[in-house]
Amino acid sequence: MSTMSEYLESLRGKSVAVIGMGVSNTPLIRALLRADLKVTVCDKSPRERVEEQAAELESLGAKLRLGPDYLAKIHRFDVIFRTPGLSPNTPELQKAMEGGSVLTSEMELFFRLCPCKIIGVTGSDGKTTTTTLISEFLKEAGLNVYLGGNIGKPLLPDVDGMTAEDVAVVELSSFQLMTMDRSPNVAVFTNLSPNHLDYHHTMEEYTSAKLNIFCHQRPEDRAVFNYDNDITRSLAKAAVGRVMQFSRKQKLEEGVYLRDGAIWLTNGMGSREVLPLADIQIPGVHNIENYMAAIAAVDGIVPDRCVRAVAQRFTGVEHRIELVRELDGVQYYNDSIGTSPTRTMACLDSFEQKLILIAGGYDKGVPFTQLGMAVTEKVKVLILTGDTAPAIKKAVEEAEGYAGSGLRLIETEDLAAAVAAARDAAERGDVVVLSPACAAFDRFKNFMERGKVFKQLVNEL
Repeated sequence: MSTMSEYLESLRGKSVAVIGMGVSNTPLIRALLRADLKVTVCDKSPRERVEEQAAELESLGAKLRLGPDYLAKIHRFDVIFRTPGLSPNTPELQKAMEGGSVLTSEMELFFRLCPCKIIGVTGSDGKTTTTTLISEFLKEAGLNVYLGGNIGKPLLPDVDGMTAEDVAVVELSSFQLMTMDRSPNVAVFTNLSPNHLDYHHTMEEYTSAKLNIFCHQRPEDRAVFNYDNDITRSLAKAAVGRVMQFSRKQKLEEGVYLRDGAIWLTNGMGSREVLPLADIQIPGVHNIENYMAAIAAVDGIVPDRCVRAVAQRFTGVEHRIELVRELDGVQYYNDSIGTSPTRTMACLDSFEQKLILIAGGYDKGVPFTQLGMAVTEKVKVLILTGDTAPAIKKAVEEAEGYAGSGLRLIETEDLAAAVAAARDAAERGDVVVLSPACAAFDRFKNFMERGKVFKQLVNEL
């Protein structure tokens, strides 16, 4: 099947369930209903929380199963579209597959139908910035680009309008990759560290999910790996496609690396300087790595001049070390994307001075030991809030060097109190950063909402 309409026709006469009424699935649900298919939407939210959306879908012909028992009869459906947030290992889904149900997802269907080259990006950190950079490079080169996936926009509704000359650039989470049986033409693996262990339960399962970004490639495809990350460097040996690695720490015989204040690339055609570091407008060594990964992904597709043009104007993605304002000589930064300890540690490394850090949030089961050590070295005032505040505090207090660090610890009830505490603690020349090292689900819908609330609170000071 090569088109969305042909796929929809193949579902005629079958019972279809879509789990989840979120951003990625809503356009899918509408497409299924427009094709006059029998569709049941299952969501754990109670009716009162999704009343407006529920009424709209019912008016279009959908049946709804809402609330805690939303999966009770899922095994009765022929085709089940899974929301990324629901593990395929969920017992109800396992029972359905054992009974013959086909389990798929919006992203899997997109990969099945997409007519153009796909560049996919995954990793524990740096996915969104790297994905955005690749998209900007391609657009600067004059290509027609579709940007989406985990970055926030489902691409399935656009698939029938795509041509073979276009390029789709998709950010892929471990949740989306877990059941994928296809890989992108260019697969980028930014790094890998413990994350989402509340969902995957083990590091092995988390790593296994990520492998799907490259393990279904063909020999003519490309796989990009972070040489400086022990796990991704070892995984590169299993790649089917042509491997290109990037390293901030050493020169590579083939790949992308740093030399004389610039990013260089060596391939079968020789070595060349691609991008002076002085052209990069966003702070942090982790963003240098993001540029290196993106450059490796587009080598041979985008001229170097386009890379430099983007670097000179690109000031970053919202919620990623985003300068909110300067007040009384104090700078306030929003790094709400810091949903893991490694992301927050990268944020701390982006500044030369000690910071006032606001941290804490939803517990993903990730240890804070390494974060505790980084905080004692690079933070002058740590303001904690959210469910993980006690765990982070314990990790900091147990870190080597804490006793003589002079670090001040403050615990607050919520983000508003944390911002107020930061204002009280800050002196002229200080930098205040929200980089929670945790997801936002304890208090907010997602990290975007948390970041927007933080910016509002800071702008109201």
